[in-house]
Amino acid sequence: MASAETAAEHERILREIESTDTNCIGPTLRSVYDGQEHGLFMEKLEGRIRNHDREIEKMCNHHFQGFVDSITELLKVRGEAQKLKGQVTETNQKLQNDGKGLLTSMDELRQCRLQQRNIATTIDKLTHCLPVLEMYTKLQEQMRTKRYYPALRTLEQLEERCLPQAGSYRFCTIMAENIPRLRTHIRDVSMSDLKDFLESIRKHSDKIGETAMKQAQVQIARDNAVTSQQGSASGRRIRKEACSGTEVDRTESNPFTEQDSGILDVEYDEEDEIPGAQDLVDFSPVYRCLHIYTVLGDRDTFENYYRKQRRKQARLVLQPHSNMHETLEGYRRYFNQIVGFFVVEDHILHTTQGLVNRAYVEELWELSLSKTIAALRTHSSYCTDPDLILDLKNLIVLFADTLQGYGFPVNQLFDMLLEMRDQYGEILLKKWNQSFRQILDQDNYSPIPVASPEEYQRIAGQFPFQDPELEKMPFPKKLPFSEFVPKVYSQIKEFIYACLKYSEDLHLSSTEIDDMIRKSTNLLLTRTLSHCLQYAIKKKNVGLAELVQIIINTTHLEQSCHYLEGFISNITNVPPDTINATKLYGTSTFKDARHAAEEEIYTNLNQKIDQFLQLADYDWTAVQGGGQASDYLSDLIAFLCSTFAVFTHLPGKVAQTACMSACKHLSTSLLQLLLEADVRQVSMGALQQFNVDVKECERFARAGPVPGFQGDTLLLAFIDLRQLLDLFTQWDWSTYLADYGRPTCKYLRVNPHTALALLEKMKDTSRKNNMFAQFRKNERDKQKLIDTVVKQLKNLIATNQA
Repeated sequence: MASAETAAEHERILREIESTDTNCIGPTLRSVYDGQEHGLFMEKLEGRIRNHDREIEKMCNHHFQGFVDSITELLKVRGEAQKLKGQVTETNQKLQNDGKGLLTSMDELRQCRLQQRNIATTIDKLTHCLPVLEMYTKLQEQMRTKRYYPALRTLEQLEERCLPQAGSYRFCTIMAENIPRLRTHIRDVSMSDLKDFLESIRKHSDKIGETAMKQAQVQIARDNAVTSQQGSASGRRIRKEACSGTEVDRTESNPFTEQDSGILDVEYDEEDEIPGAQDLVDFSPVYRCLHIYTVLGDRDTFENYYRKQRRKQARLVLQPHSNMHETLEGYRRYFNQIVGFFVVEDHILHTTQGLVNRAYVEELWELSLSKTIAALRTHSSYCTDPDLILDLKNLIVLFADTLQGYGFPVNQLFDMLLEMRDQYGEILLKKWNQSFRQILDQDNYSPIPVASPEEYQRIAGQFPFQDPELEKMPFPKKLPFSEFVPKVYSQIKEFIYACLKYSEDLHLSSTEIDDMIRKSTNLLLTRTLSHCLQYAIKKKNVGLAELVQIIINTTHLEQSCHYLEGFISNITNVPPDTINATKLYGTSTFKDARHAAEEEIYTNLNQKIDQFLQLADYDWTAVQGGGQASDYLSDLIAFLCSTFAVFTHLPGKVAQTACMSACKHLSTSLLQLLLEADVRQVSMGALQQFNVDVKECERFARAGPVPGFQGDTLLLAFIDLRQLLDLFTQWDWSTYLADYGRPTCKYLRVNPHTALALLEKMKDTSRKNNMFAQFRKNERDKQKLIDTVVKQLKNLIATNQA
């Protein structure tokens, strides 16, 4: 069984060897040697080889004759083949010789065809590359000449159209890699130019604003000239415009046209046309940067940056210098910077699409307006010079008109000017207070002497004075008032002119201007001039003659008030009889001053009388009175006579009141002198001397030192004293006590208290004068009588009190 399997295996291996490539029989032979029957296999292999050899031999014997025949035929053909080979070789040699030129031509043709193809390919490639190179050259030239916006457009065409068509060449790759860097460079450079532009307009906004305000001023002057030519040229023309806040069309009213632009150095003469903003400012950096950022798709970033920087510049522009209030030039620079800032913003608004919008500009203007008004209120409050305030007002009006020409609402500025009007009025009042005081201090309080008609006309031109009687008098003559009347009147007119100057160009109606001037003039009259007059009246060492002249002066000033009314109406073109017209208070002012002067005259007279009374030296214990009036009283009467002689120019009632007041004060003072506590005893002789003095006073009153008194009216000033002295000198106590309290009483003006006080002094005198009076019957009777009268007076007083 095992041998059969071995034989089958060997048979399989032999078939495998016969059918397998010799390179792959290694594993087959290895399986033979791995087995135990390789000897048997070798025997079978040798037997198989012998079988194949026998088959080969049989095959060779079968085909040998044919092989021999074939060899014989082949040997016969060899000669022919050799001949044919020689012919072919010869023919080939000829063909090779003849084909060498053709091959050369063909090779040349091939080279030409190759060159032609290469040239065509090169031309085609260059056709696509040349636009790229030309575009890149153009880009480099634009970058070199700083034409960044066209360069950005060129860069966009290069990237989107030229480079994709050119293909993937190395230079194209380099160009494509440089494009982002070029864009960044263009953006950075344009932003740098914008920063330079912003810095430049910040530094030169003063010059821009100055030019804009000059142009507005020229335009306003032209408009006023045209208006004055078209309208009637009578009087001062007051312009009224409705500042309603409605915006003017900025495009039409803008004094500056649109044009590109840093700051350009433009020289101009005053006679030349004033340049506009486009002549001073190069706006191209803004436009260029805006276009560049728009192309780069980053417009929002640019807009935000521009607005942020301009807001910062606005805050710097709106910050005034600390000493701005000292000079008008400080205010002018401040306004120029603000106007320059908004002229630039207005130009940007109208020459760009959306870089700044109307809402942004209006918001910026509202902020600026509030800060400007606050700064002006603060700094103008430090000003004490009315001329500077007036110049500032004119500058603010020009500032407002300039910006209003660009469509900015400026109502708040005019409202602030109306507020400043009160401050201006206060400063004017302070200035005129000094002027009035200087006039009053320098006045000689004497009537003005006039030596010639020219001098008379000169004064009449300063002050509206009319006196037909005085005009008929020959020269030289004297005007009734002193120098301060025409000077004060002229100063009042100057004040009115100053108020009118401030009210001009404030867009106020004639009625409003008239009302403002009248109110300010009333303040001048009732406050400033009134205080100055009171000062002149109340100051020390003012004499009665000066007070009399003040009364005369104020009388004439009072009479001139209606001329001031007409003067104001003339310069404001408002009729004086307008329903709502404010009336001047000059009449009451001068009346009050005159009354104060009158009171001062009365006071001074009384003080003079008191000074004379201090010289009184009565001997209250005298036994017998003198027959003449006391020296002090004679001097006093002489003084009163000379004084009242000066009162001839005063109104009659003033002189009469002064005379009556002096007589009453003299009577009262004499009574007080008689009853004062220091006088402990009064003799009948002293009363007789006192009675002589009172009679002297009555003679003075009866003589009529001042005309106008009816009958013995002036004597009534001494009636109390007269009845008291008559009661004591006539010793008519029975009549007094019997008739006391009746209207027909002879001694109606005698007060029982006064009589009792004087009687007590006389009782003491009777007791002390004669130590032996008790031994004399008549003295004892008199003393008893005095005691009886004293007792009756006390009972009378007690009854009246009850």
